[in-house]
Amino acid sequence: MTMPLRIFAWLLAAAVAFATLGPPGLRPHSDLGQNGEHALAFVLIGLAFGLAYTQRRLLTAAAAVVMIGLIEVLQFWAPGRHARWSDFVVDALAACVGLAAAAALDWAIQRSRTQTSQ
Repeated sequence: MTMPLRIFAWLLAAAVAFATLGPPGLRPHSDLGQNGEHALAFVLIGLAFGLAYTQRRLLTAAAAVVMIGLIEVLQFWAPGRHARWSDFVVDALAACVGLAAAAALDWAIQRSRTQTSQ
C-alpha cells in the first residue's frame, strides 16, 4: 500500500513544482487567493508524504522545508515568477500541518486497530 502512496506523493510534488516554476499562464487559479492556494497545495503534499513515509516523519518534515525553500529560490531564475519569504513561510507551515495531520490520522488508525484486537 505504501508504494502507490509514495508514487502519488511524488507526482503531487512534481505537479506543484511545475505550477510554481512553470509558465505563469499554466498555473491553476482558484477563489482561495494566493496564500489559500499555496496552503491547500502544501497541506495536501504534507498529508501525502506523511502517509507515504510513516517511519521518518521528522526527516520528511525537514526535507519538505528544505525542498520548499529550494523551490522558492529557483523562482529567481523562472521568468515571470517571484520568490517571496511569505510564500516560503505559508508553504512550509502548511506542509508541516499536513504532516501533522497524517501523523494524527496514523495514530488514530493504530489506536483503533489496537482496541478492536483486544
